[in-house]
Formats: sequence, C-alpha cells, structure tokens
Amino acid sequence: MTTGKINVSVENIFPLIKKFLYSDHEIFLRELVSNGTDATLKLKHLISIGEAKVEYGNPIIEVKIDKEGKKLHILDQGLGMTAEEVEKYINQVAFSGAEEFLEKYKDSAKDSGIIGHFGLGFYSAFMVAEKVEIITKSFKDEPAAHWTCDGSPEFTIVPSDKTTRGTEIILHIAEDSLEFLEESKIASLLNKYNKFMPVPIKFGTKKETLPKPEDAPEDYKAETIEVDNIINNTNPAWTKAPTELNDEDYKNFYQELYPMQFEDPLFNIHLNVDYPFNLTGILYFPKMSADLQIQKDKIQLYQNQVYVTDNVEGIVPEFLTMLKGVIDSPDIPLNVSRSYLQADGAVKKISNYITRKVADKLKSLFTENREDFEKKWNDIKIVLEYGMLSEPKFYEKAGAFTLYPTVDEKFYTLDELKDKIKDNQTDKDGKLVILYASNKDAQHSYIEIAKEKGYEVLVLDSPIISHLIQKLEVDNENISFARVDADHIDNLIKKDENTISKLSETEQETLKNALESYIPKPTYNVQLQAMDSQSAPFIITQPEFMRRMKEMSQTGGGGMFGMGNMPEMYNLVVNTNSELANTILNTSDKSHQEQLVKQALDLAKLSQNLLKGEELTAFVKRSFELVK
Repeated sequence: MTTGKINVSVENIFPLIKKFLYSDHEIFLRELVSNGTDATLKLKHLISIGEAKVEYGNPIIEVKIDKEGKKLHILDQGLGMTAEEVEKYINQVAFSGAEEFLEKYKDSAKDSGIIGHFGLGFYSAFMVAEKVEIITKSFKDEPAAHWTCDGSPEFTIVPSDKTTRGTEIILHIAEDSLEFLEESKIASLLNKYNKFMPVPIKFGTKKETLPKPEDAPEDYKAETIEVDNIINNTNPAWTKAPTELNDEDYKNFYQELYPMQFEDPLFNIHLNVDYPFNLTGILYFPKMSADLQIQKDKIQLYQNQVYVTDNVEGIVPEFLTMLKGVIDSPDIPLNVSRSYLQADGAVKKISNYITRKVADKLKSLFTENREDFEKKWNDIKIVLEYGMLSEPKFYEKAGAFTLYPTVDEKFYTLDELKDKIKDNQTDKDGKLVILYASNKDAQHSYIEIAKEKGYEVLVLDSPIISHLIQKLEVDNENISFARVDADHIDNLIKKDENTISKLSETEQETLKNALESYIPKPTYNVQLQAMDSQSAPFIITQPEFMRRMKEMSQTGGGGMFGMGNMPEMYNLVVNTNSELANTILNTSDKSHQEQLVKQALDLAKLSQNLLKGEELTAFVKRSFELVK
C-alpha cells in the first residue's frame, strides 16, 4: 500500500475546487465521462499505430447509480493506468495545474463564467463527492491499482483485483449533492452534455420488442428483451461530410437537437474547415418573427463532440446568435474566462469565417433558386438586416442577395430597384427617391396615391429598418428613402411642375388662421398646399427625419439622444384646391366651421390609424349626427 500527500502548498485546495473550479457543479459528470472517452479514443489510436497489442473490441462508457450506497460509478474500457501513472497524473500533474489555476482565478472565477477543460477535470468530482475512488487496470501487462482520497490532501494507492482493462471512478456523493443520485437528474445531464460523444455511453437498460416472425400464429405475443440503454449518437450529422447527407438527414438532426421544435428550419449551412483552424458544424435558419425579442442561445458549442455551452457570443457573430445548430471546434480555447475568449485571435478568425460562409451560402441559395429564396425572405430578413448593420464583412457581401419587397409582392435587389425606378422616381435635383411603407394596411391610402403616379412602394417593416436605410443612404450617393406618409406625394418626389392654388394669398392666410384656431398645437403643424382638386382635402404626414430619428433612438444605436421620448409631431397638409377648404373658408358660422375642421381632421387621423379612445367615440357620435 502506498500512502502520500498530494503535493500542494494550498492546504484548503479542495474547498477552493468546490467553490471556484466551475460555476456549475453539474459539470463534473461531463468532465468524468469526457475523461473516459479520451482514454478510450487514445487506446484506439495506440492500437492503430501498433503501440498497444490488444483488441479494441466495442468499448463503452457506463454510468451507474447506487442509491443505497450513495455512490455514482463511471466506468470505461479505455487504456487504464498503472499505479505509477496514477501517482503521476492524478497526484502530481493535475494538482500542479489545479493550484496554478486556483491561485490565478480564485478571486474572479466564480463571476467570469469560466468554461471548459483545465486538465484537471477529474478533480471536479470533489465538487459533489466527499470521497473518490479510482480502480484502474492498464492495457499494459501490469497489476491494477486502487486510489482513494477523501477530499483532504492525503491519498492511498493499493493493488486491486480488477482483471479487465479500463478505469472505474466511484464517487461517494456528499450530503449536499444527493440530487446526483436521482436517475432523472443524471439522465438529463447525460442528455445535455454527452448526447453526441464519440464512444457509446450506457445508462441502465431498456426493453426492446423483437420483430414478429413471418410465420407467427395469430395469437403470437411479441417478445421483449432487455438491452443496454445507449444515450448518445456517436456519429452526429456535423461529423459527416456534406456529400453524405441529404435534406431529410439535416431535418432529422434538427429534430434531434430540438425535440420540441415542430416547424422545420428554412435551410441550413454546413460548416466544414480544417485550415487555418479546425471547425465543423451545422447552422439552421429557423422561421423568424418580425420583432427582435428572439430567443438567443440556441447554438450549441462542442469541443470534439463534448457539449461546452450554448452561450456562443464572441465565437459566432452576434447577428447569427439568432440561429440554431451546432459548432464544434477543438481550436477554441476553453481554458479561460469569456472576456479572454472574445479577445482571442483564433476566435476572431472563426467568427469571420462563419460570417463569410453564411454570406456565401445565402448568395448561392439566392442564385440557385431565387423564387424559393423570395418566399423565405420575410422569415429571415431580420437576421440579415441586423447582420448588415453589425458586421462590415457581411454588409460587403449582402448587396448581392438582400431583397426589397414591394407592396405588390415583387422582390428586387437594391441595384435592380434603382434601375427599375430611376426614370420615374428621380426628383428635380437628381436624387432617386425610394418610397416605402412600414404597414400596408395602416398606410393604404398613401400607398394608393403613390401607385396612381406609377411609383413603386416597398414594404420595410422590421424594427431596425430606420438604422438600415440611414446606412444605405450614406453608402449610396443620390438615393434617399421616404416613408409614403412622410409628406404629400408631390413633396416626397418633387418634380418641376407646380399646381397653382385657387385661393389668393390673403384667402390662404385667412384659412390658415381659421384652421389653427381649432387644430391642437404643437401636435399638428398646419401646411397649405395647392394640389389636384380630387386629392384628399386633409392629409396627416409625419416628417421623415423626425420620425426616423425617434425610431432609431427607441431601438438603440443611433438617432439623437432623448428623441425616443419626444411627443409625436405631425404635419396637417390642407389642399387649398379642395372643395372642403373653400367651404371652411367661406363659412361664417363659427360653430359649423369648427365642426367641419374637427370632422376633417378626424377623418385624416382615421386614415393614419391615429384616432383612438375618447376622440374616436366623439367622432362616431358626431358622424351619426351629421347623417341624421
């Protein structure tokens, strides 16, 4: 029997491990199963190069619960260790690493979201166990060893009568961690961390029904047998080459990743690179809602098929964190805090690669089947628009496949749109004006006025559109975007011709004074304009600049400070050539004049969906009185 003291100067290193090694104690199972997987795969490698003269067989890793004995067992059939190797790897190497790590991180580890492997994964066992045993037999022809440690720096190593190759770790679960003796808890952890590990993992058994024989009699009772319950898929889709997979395989893997997801993804992007770093994965575009309250943290990060985290910020460009899927890379440094991870050069390269790969895939989808791409546009646009705003490298490529839909459900790229409207929508100063609506129904009357003039009107309705069109205007000389309700159409696209007013300047002044005495200030700014006599008499518009700045301020990242809280301000454009303007001007009965103005204003508000509550009730009552 060998006894000894683990060579550490920090006497209280075990409490420190328990407190600081990982912010989440459940990680111990991932670490121990990962160690068993490593031991198994290392053996496979040694056999393949002729250094181990043993049969590999069909090794598995087994997790067993002994509830009565308050023990959890993790067994592997990997390369095992000799007593000398236990002494070296468990007592010396790991602990020198542990001490160095804890010295460095003991003040900040809990808060910095430490993730991943530190070469001391085995010692995470002490976060949940008061005593740990290792019973191990090497693939070499040497006696088995039995190591025991009770969470103090003292340990013992004695010979063991174990005859089969591999390692068994026995955790004597501490009183404050008895939840880890519950079958449901262990099953959920294995499902979370080890679902796709490359060596089969057994957790208990399950019943399987044998197929019915062809010559079975009518009263045949199906036979069931007890089989190993293997909880993982050792060869998940992302580990295969894209040529080995079809659409159905990708959809099935999506269901495997997200069992509660009932809608198929729109399309997927298979990542596969081995230089200058190693990265594989599959990203899925799910159906997106129009708002930005999208659940993130749906991409899972793996390291060699071991689940690490679903917080992939810094590794995946932020705009793609709205996607779903898997990324697996042995090159992501998982032994540091997140802040370091995000500053790491390799990680930045990975992020750039993913951005480029996604842009290339979108371009090919657009080119190969534009019709299908157009059908999916409204479900993916929020991600792409966000990407154009947040990632310069994505923005550079996005012009080739970003679409601008019209109210008539036609789709154009920006270049196609410019070409289509340049003859009709260029104003007298040579500026190309792109008209858009944010809500087809609410802005219907304005859209119709624009269409009567032969203008194309886009539908741009995402919450960040004000930011995007601002960027597009800066980057494209001589174009400007204007929402169809931002002004009267003749003011939005100013041509040379001017309509002459039927009212003299004095009459216009008198009309304006009369209107302003009934119209609430400062919400409405009265503007008189000579238009076609058939045009609407009263039109409410919201100045493009003010509205856009307000929207940008509300969605963050732009606009003027504090504009998001500014009260709404509108222009009331009154057509001086309309019959109503003439009637209001020539009505001497002030009470009737006021009623006409209020009714006309309310009708204009109604067309902009601005008439609500008490004002709407009063309008309905007044309207009924008028039609008596």
